Amino acid sequence: MEQGKHTVRSRLAAAAYRLPRTGGGAGSQEGNPEAAGRLDKQAVLLLIVQSLHGIATALSGTFVPVYLWKASQSFSAIGWFTLSQHLISGLTFWLVGKWVKEYNKMNSLRAGVVLSGLFYSSVLLLGKQAAQYVVLLGMLNGVALGFFWMAYNVVYFEITEPDNRDRFNGWAGLLGSGAGIVAPWLSGLVIGLMSGDRGYRIIFTVSLVIFGIATLLSFFLARRESVGKYEWLYGFRELGRERSLWRSVTPALFMQGMREGVFMFLLGLLVFLSTGREQSLGNFTFWTSLVGLMSFLLIGRRLNPRNRSKAMFVGTAILAASTTLLLAGTEFYTLLTLGVAIAVFMPLYVIPMTSAVFDMIGSTKESAVHREELIVLREAALITGRSVGLIIFLAVVAATDSKTALTWLLIAIGAAPLPAWLFMRKLLTRSAGRRPV
Repeated sequence: MEQGKHTVRSRLAAAAYRLPRTGGGAGSQEGNPEAAGRLDKQAVLLLIVQSLHGIATALSGTFVPVYLWKASQSFSAIGWFTLSQHLISGLTFWLVGKWVKEYNKMNSLRAGVVLSGLFYSSVLLLGKQAAQYVVLLGMLNGVALGFFWMAYNVVYFEITEPDNRDRFNGWAGLLGSGAGIVAPWLSGLVIGLMSGDRGYRIIFTVSLVIFGIATLLSFFLARRESVGKYEWLYGFRELGRERSLWRSVTPALFMQGMREGVFMFLLGLLVFLSTGREQSLGNFTFWTSLVGLMSFLLIGRRLNPRNRSKAMFVGTAILAASTTLLLAGTEFYTLLTLGVAIAVFMPLYVIPMTSAVFDMIGSTKESAVHREELIVLREAALITGRSVGLIIFLAVVAATDSKTALTWLLIAIGAAPLPAWLFMRKLLTRSAGRRPV
């Protein structure tokens, strides 16, 4: 659920990086200065499909943990749902990589949209019984996320070129953040006005319809040529290379994922628990997404390879310190203050992280050719971190129901960006001395 939201923000964060030409959809612009920087019809259509997917996910995904909580009254149930989702999405990324690289990557994209619709249909049909199937539901959503985002990342890489990639990233970030601002607020309003589960059923149904529209539009995306053979163990071999920068980048991504694994669902759930109203969660998401959008736009324009390391250090330090606000309690306005602080300073952390890693993927011909395998490696590091964070969370809630213990757990996991910066320093320093490709 939140994976889509974060990936959309990564698109905006990556707007500064440059990658070598891969014969993508914008190739017809080459040699035509007037057309340089424009998005062709295929790029616009991909943006529309991604935006519809983001709107449908934002409408319902924000409230799935709340829906499952109301049915189970259990932190463990939510944790197991999220853990199974992450584990299966990681496995799906790895397995689907072969299909995306060697066969029809567009069918993988469509399959992800259809499976997302199937997930929300299942939640809708199960109703309150959904709490009994949290692991299976998490696995289904994980498969959907893996199919969609694996194909999307590769198609996005191929369909854009250096002269229009910034524009595509900007639109993707703007549209995705817009969905994150409006959709959860609207969902919270509808759910709050309806009695019982009627609001949830309406929102899940609307999401299902939007997924259907996205699937239909995806058939207008042209089938893209498959190049090369998928190397199942390429990522492991890359990690085995003595001087590979992935040996320091992977643990940094692990730390990023560990924080995400807990914060992405628990912060919103705490907002609901502090007020008992879904509309409060919608309002929380509205304000934090609005602040986050402005922050990403402002900071993204000023960051460059030369100041990435300093920016990331400032961002990680403040993000880690901001979690100590939880010591004051978990009332709504305390959580809102924390959410706004995260929204303001997250770009200083995410933009250097994302840009530097994608710079590395596109830095040489060999790495660009193996983009699918390296995207899988990046995702595997993030998902491993998310899974470990969730396992720690599950262990704590199984051992104690102390609110103090949960607070200190969040503070500890919230400090994960600091070691991530330490691991990234080598790559950030190296990129500062090199001009973008």
